[in-house]
Amino acid sequence: MNPDESALGSPTLHAGDFSFMSLFLEAHIVVQAVMLGLLIASIWCWAIIVDKMLLYARTKRQMDRFEKVFWSGQSLEELYRSLQGRANHAMAALFVAAMREWKRSHEGGRPAIASLSMRIEKVLDVTISREVDRLERRLLFLATVGSAAPFVGLFGTVWGIMTAFQAIAVSKNTNLAVVAPGIAEALLATAIGLAAAIPAVIAYNKFSNEVSRLSTRMEGFADEFTAILSRQIDERS
Repeated sequence: MNPDESALGSPTLHAGDFSFMSLFLEAHIVVQAVMLGLLIASIWCWAIIVDKMLLYARTKRQMDRFEKVFWSGQSLEELYRSLQGRANHAMAALFVAAMREWKRSHEGGRPAIASLSMRIEKVLDVTISREVDRLERRLLFLATVGSAAPFVGLFGTVWGIMTAFQAIAVSKNTNLAVVAPGIAEALLATAIGLAAAIPAVIAYNKFSNEVSRLSTRMEGFADEFTAILSRQIDERS
C-alpha cells in the first residue's frame, strides 16, 4: 500500500480477503458511517416487526375473547363492571367508552338522552381513532427505511467508487486485483441498504393491511353496539 492510497482513505484489501468485516474495515469513513447507520436502522426495523407481530396477534385474541363474552348473553352492566378500571384495548375499549358515556348521560334526576346516540357515536369514533393510532405507532419508521435505505446505500456506493477511482488514479494501476476490492467495498453499502429496505417494505405493507382489518372489525362492532344502545334509548324515551 503506498502513502497516497492511505491518504485517500481507500486501502487495498489483501488478495482474496472479501469477508464482510474486512470490506467494512477497509472502506472509507463515510461509507463506514453509511453502513453502520443502515445496520442500526435494519436492527430497529426487525425489533419493530417482531413487536408488531406480537401486538397484532395479541389484539386479535383479545377481540375474539371479548366478542365471545359479549355475545354470550351476559348483561352489559356485569360486563362493564368486570372491565371497568382495566387497561382495555380494541373492542373492550370501545365498549367501556360507550358504556361510560351511557352512564354519565343517565346520572342525576334528569337524564340527558336527547342526543345520546350522537354522543355515543362520537365517543366510539374517537376511541377507534386512538386504537388505530396505537396499532400504527412506529409503522412510519418502516415506511421511511423502506423508501430511503436503498438511496442511502447508493450514496455510500457512489462515494466509495469515487474514492476507489481516486486511489486507482494515484497508483496508476488498473489491474483487476487493485480495482475489485474498492468496488466491492462500495457495493456493500448498496447491499446493506437493500437488506434493510426489503423487509421494511414487506412488513409495512403487511402491517398496514392488518391495521385495516382490525379497524374494520372495531368499526363493525361499534355499529352493532350503537344499534343495541339506540334500541334501549328508544325504549326509555
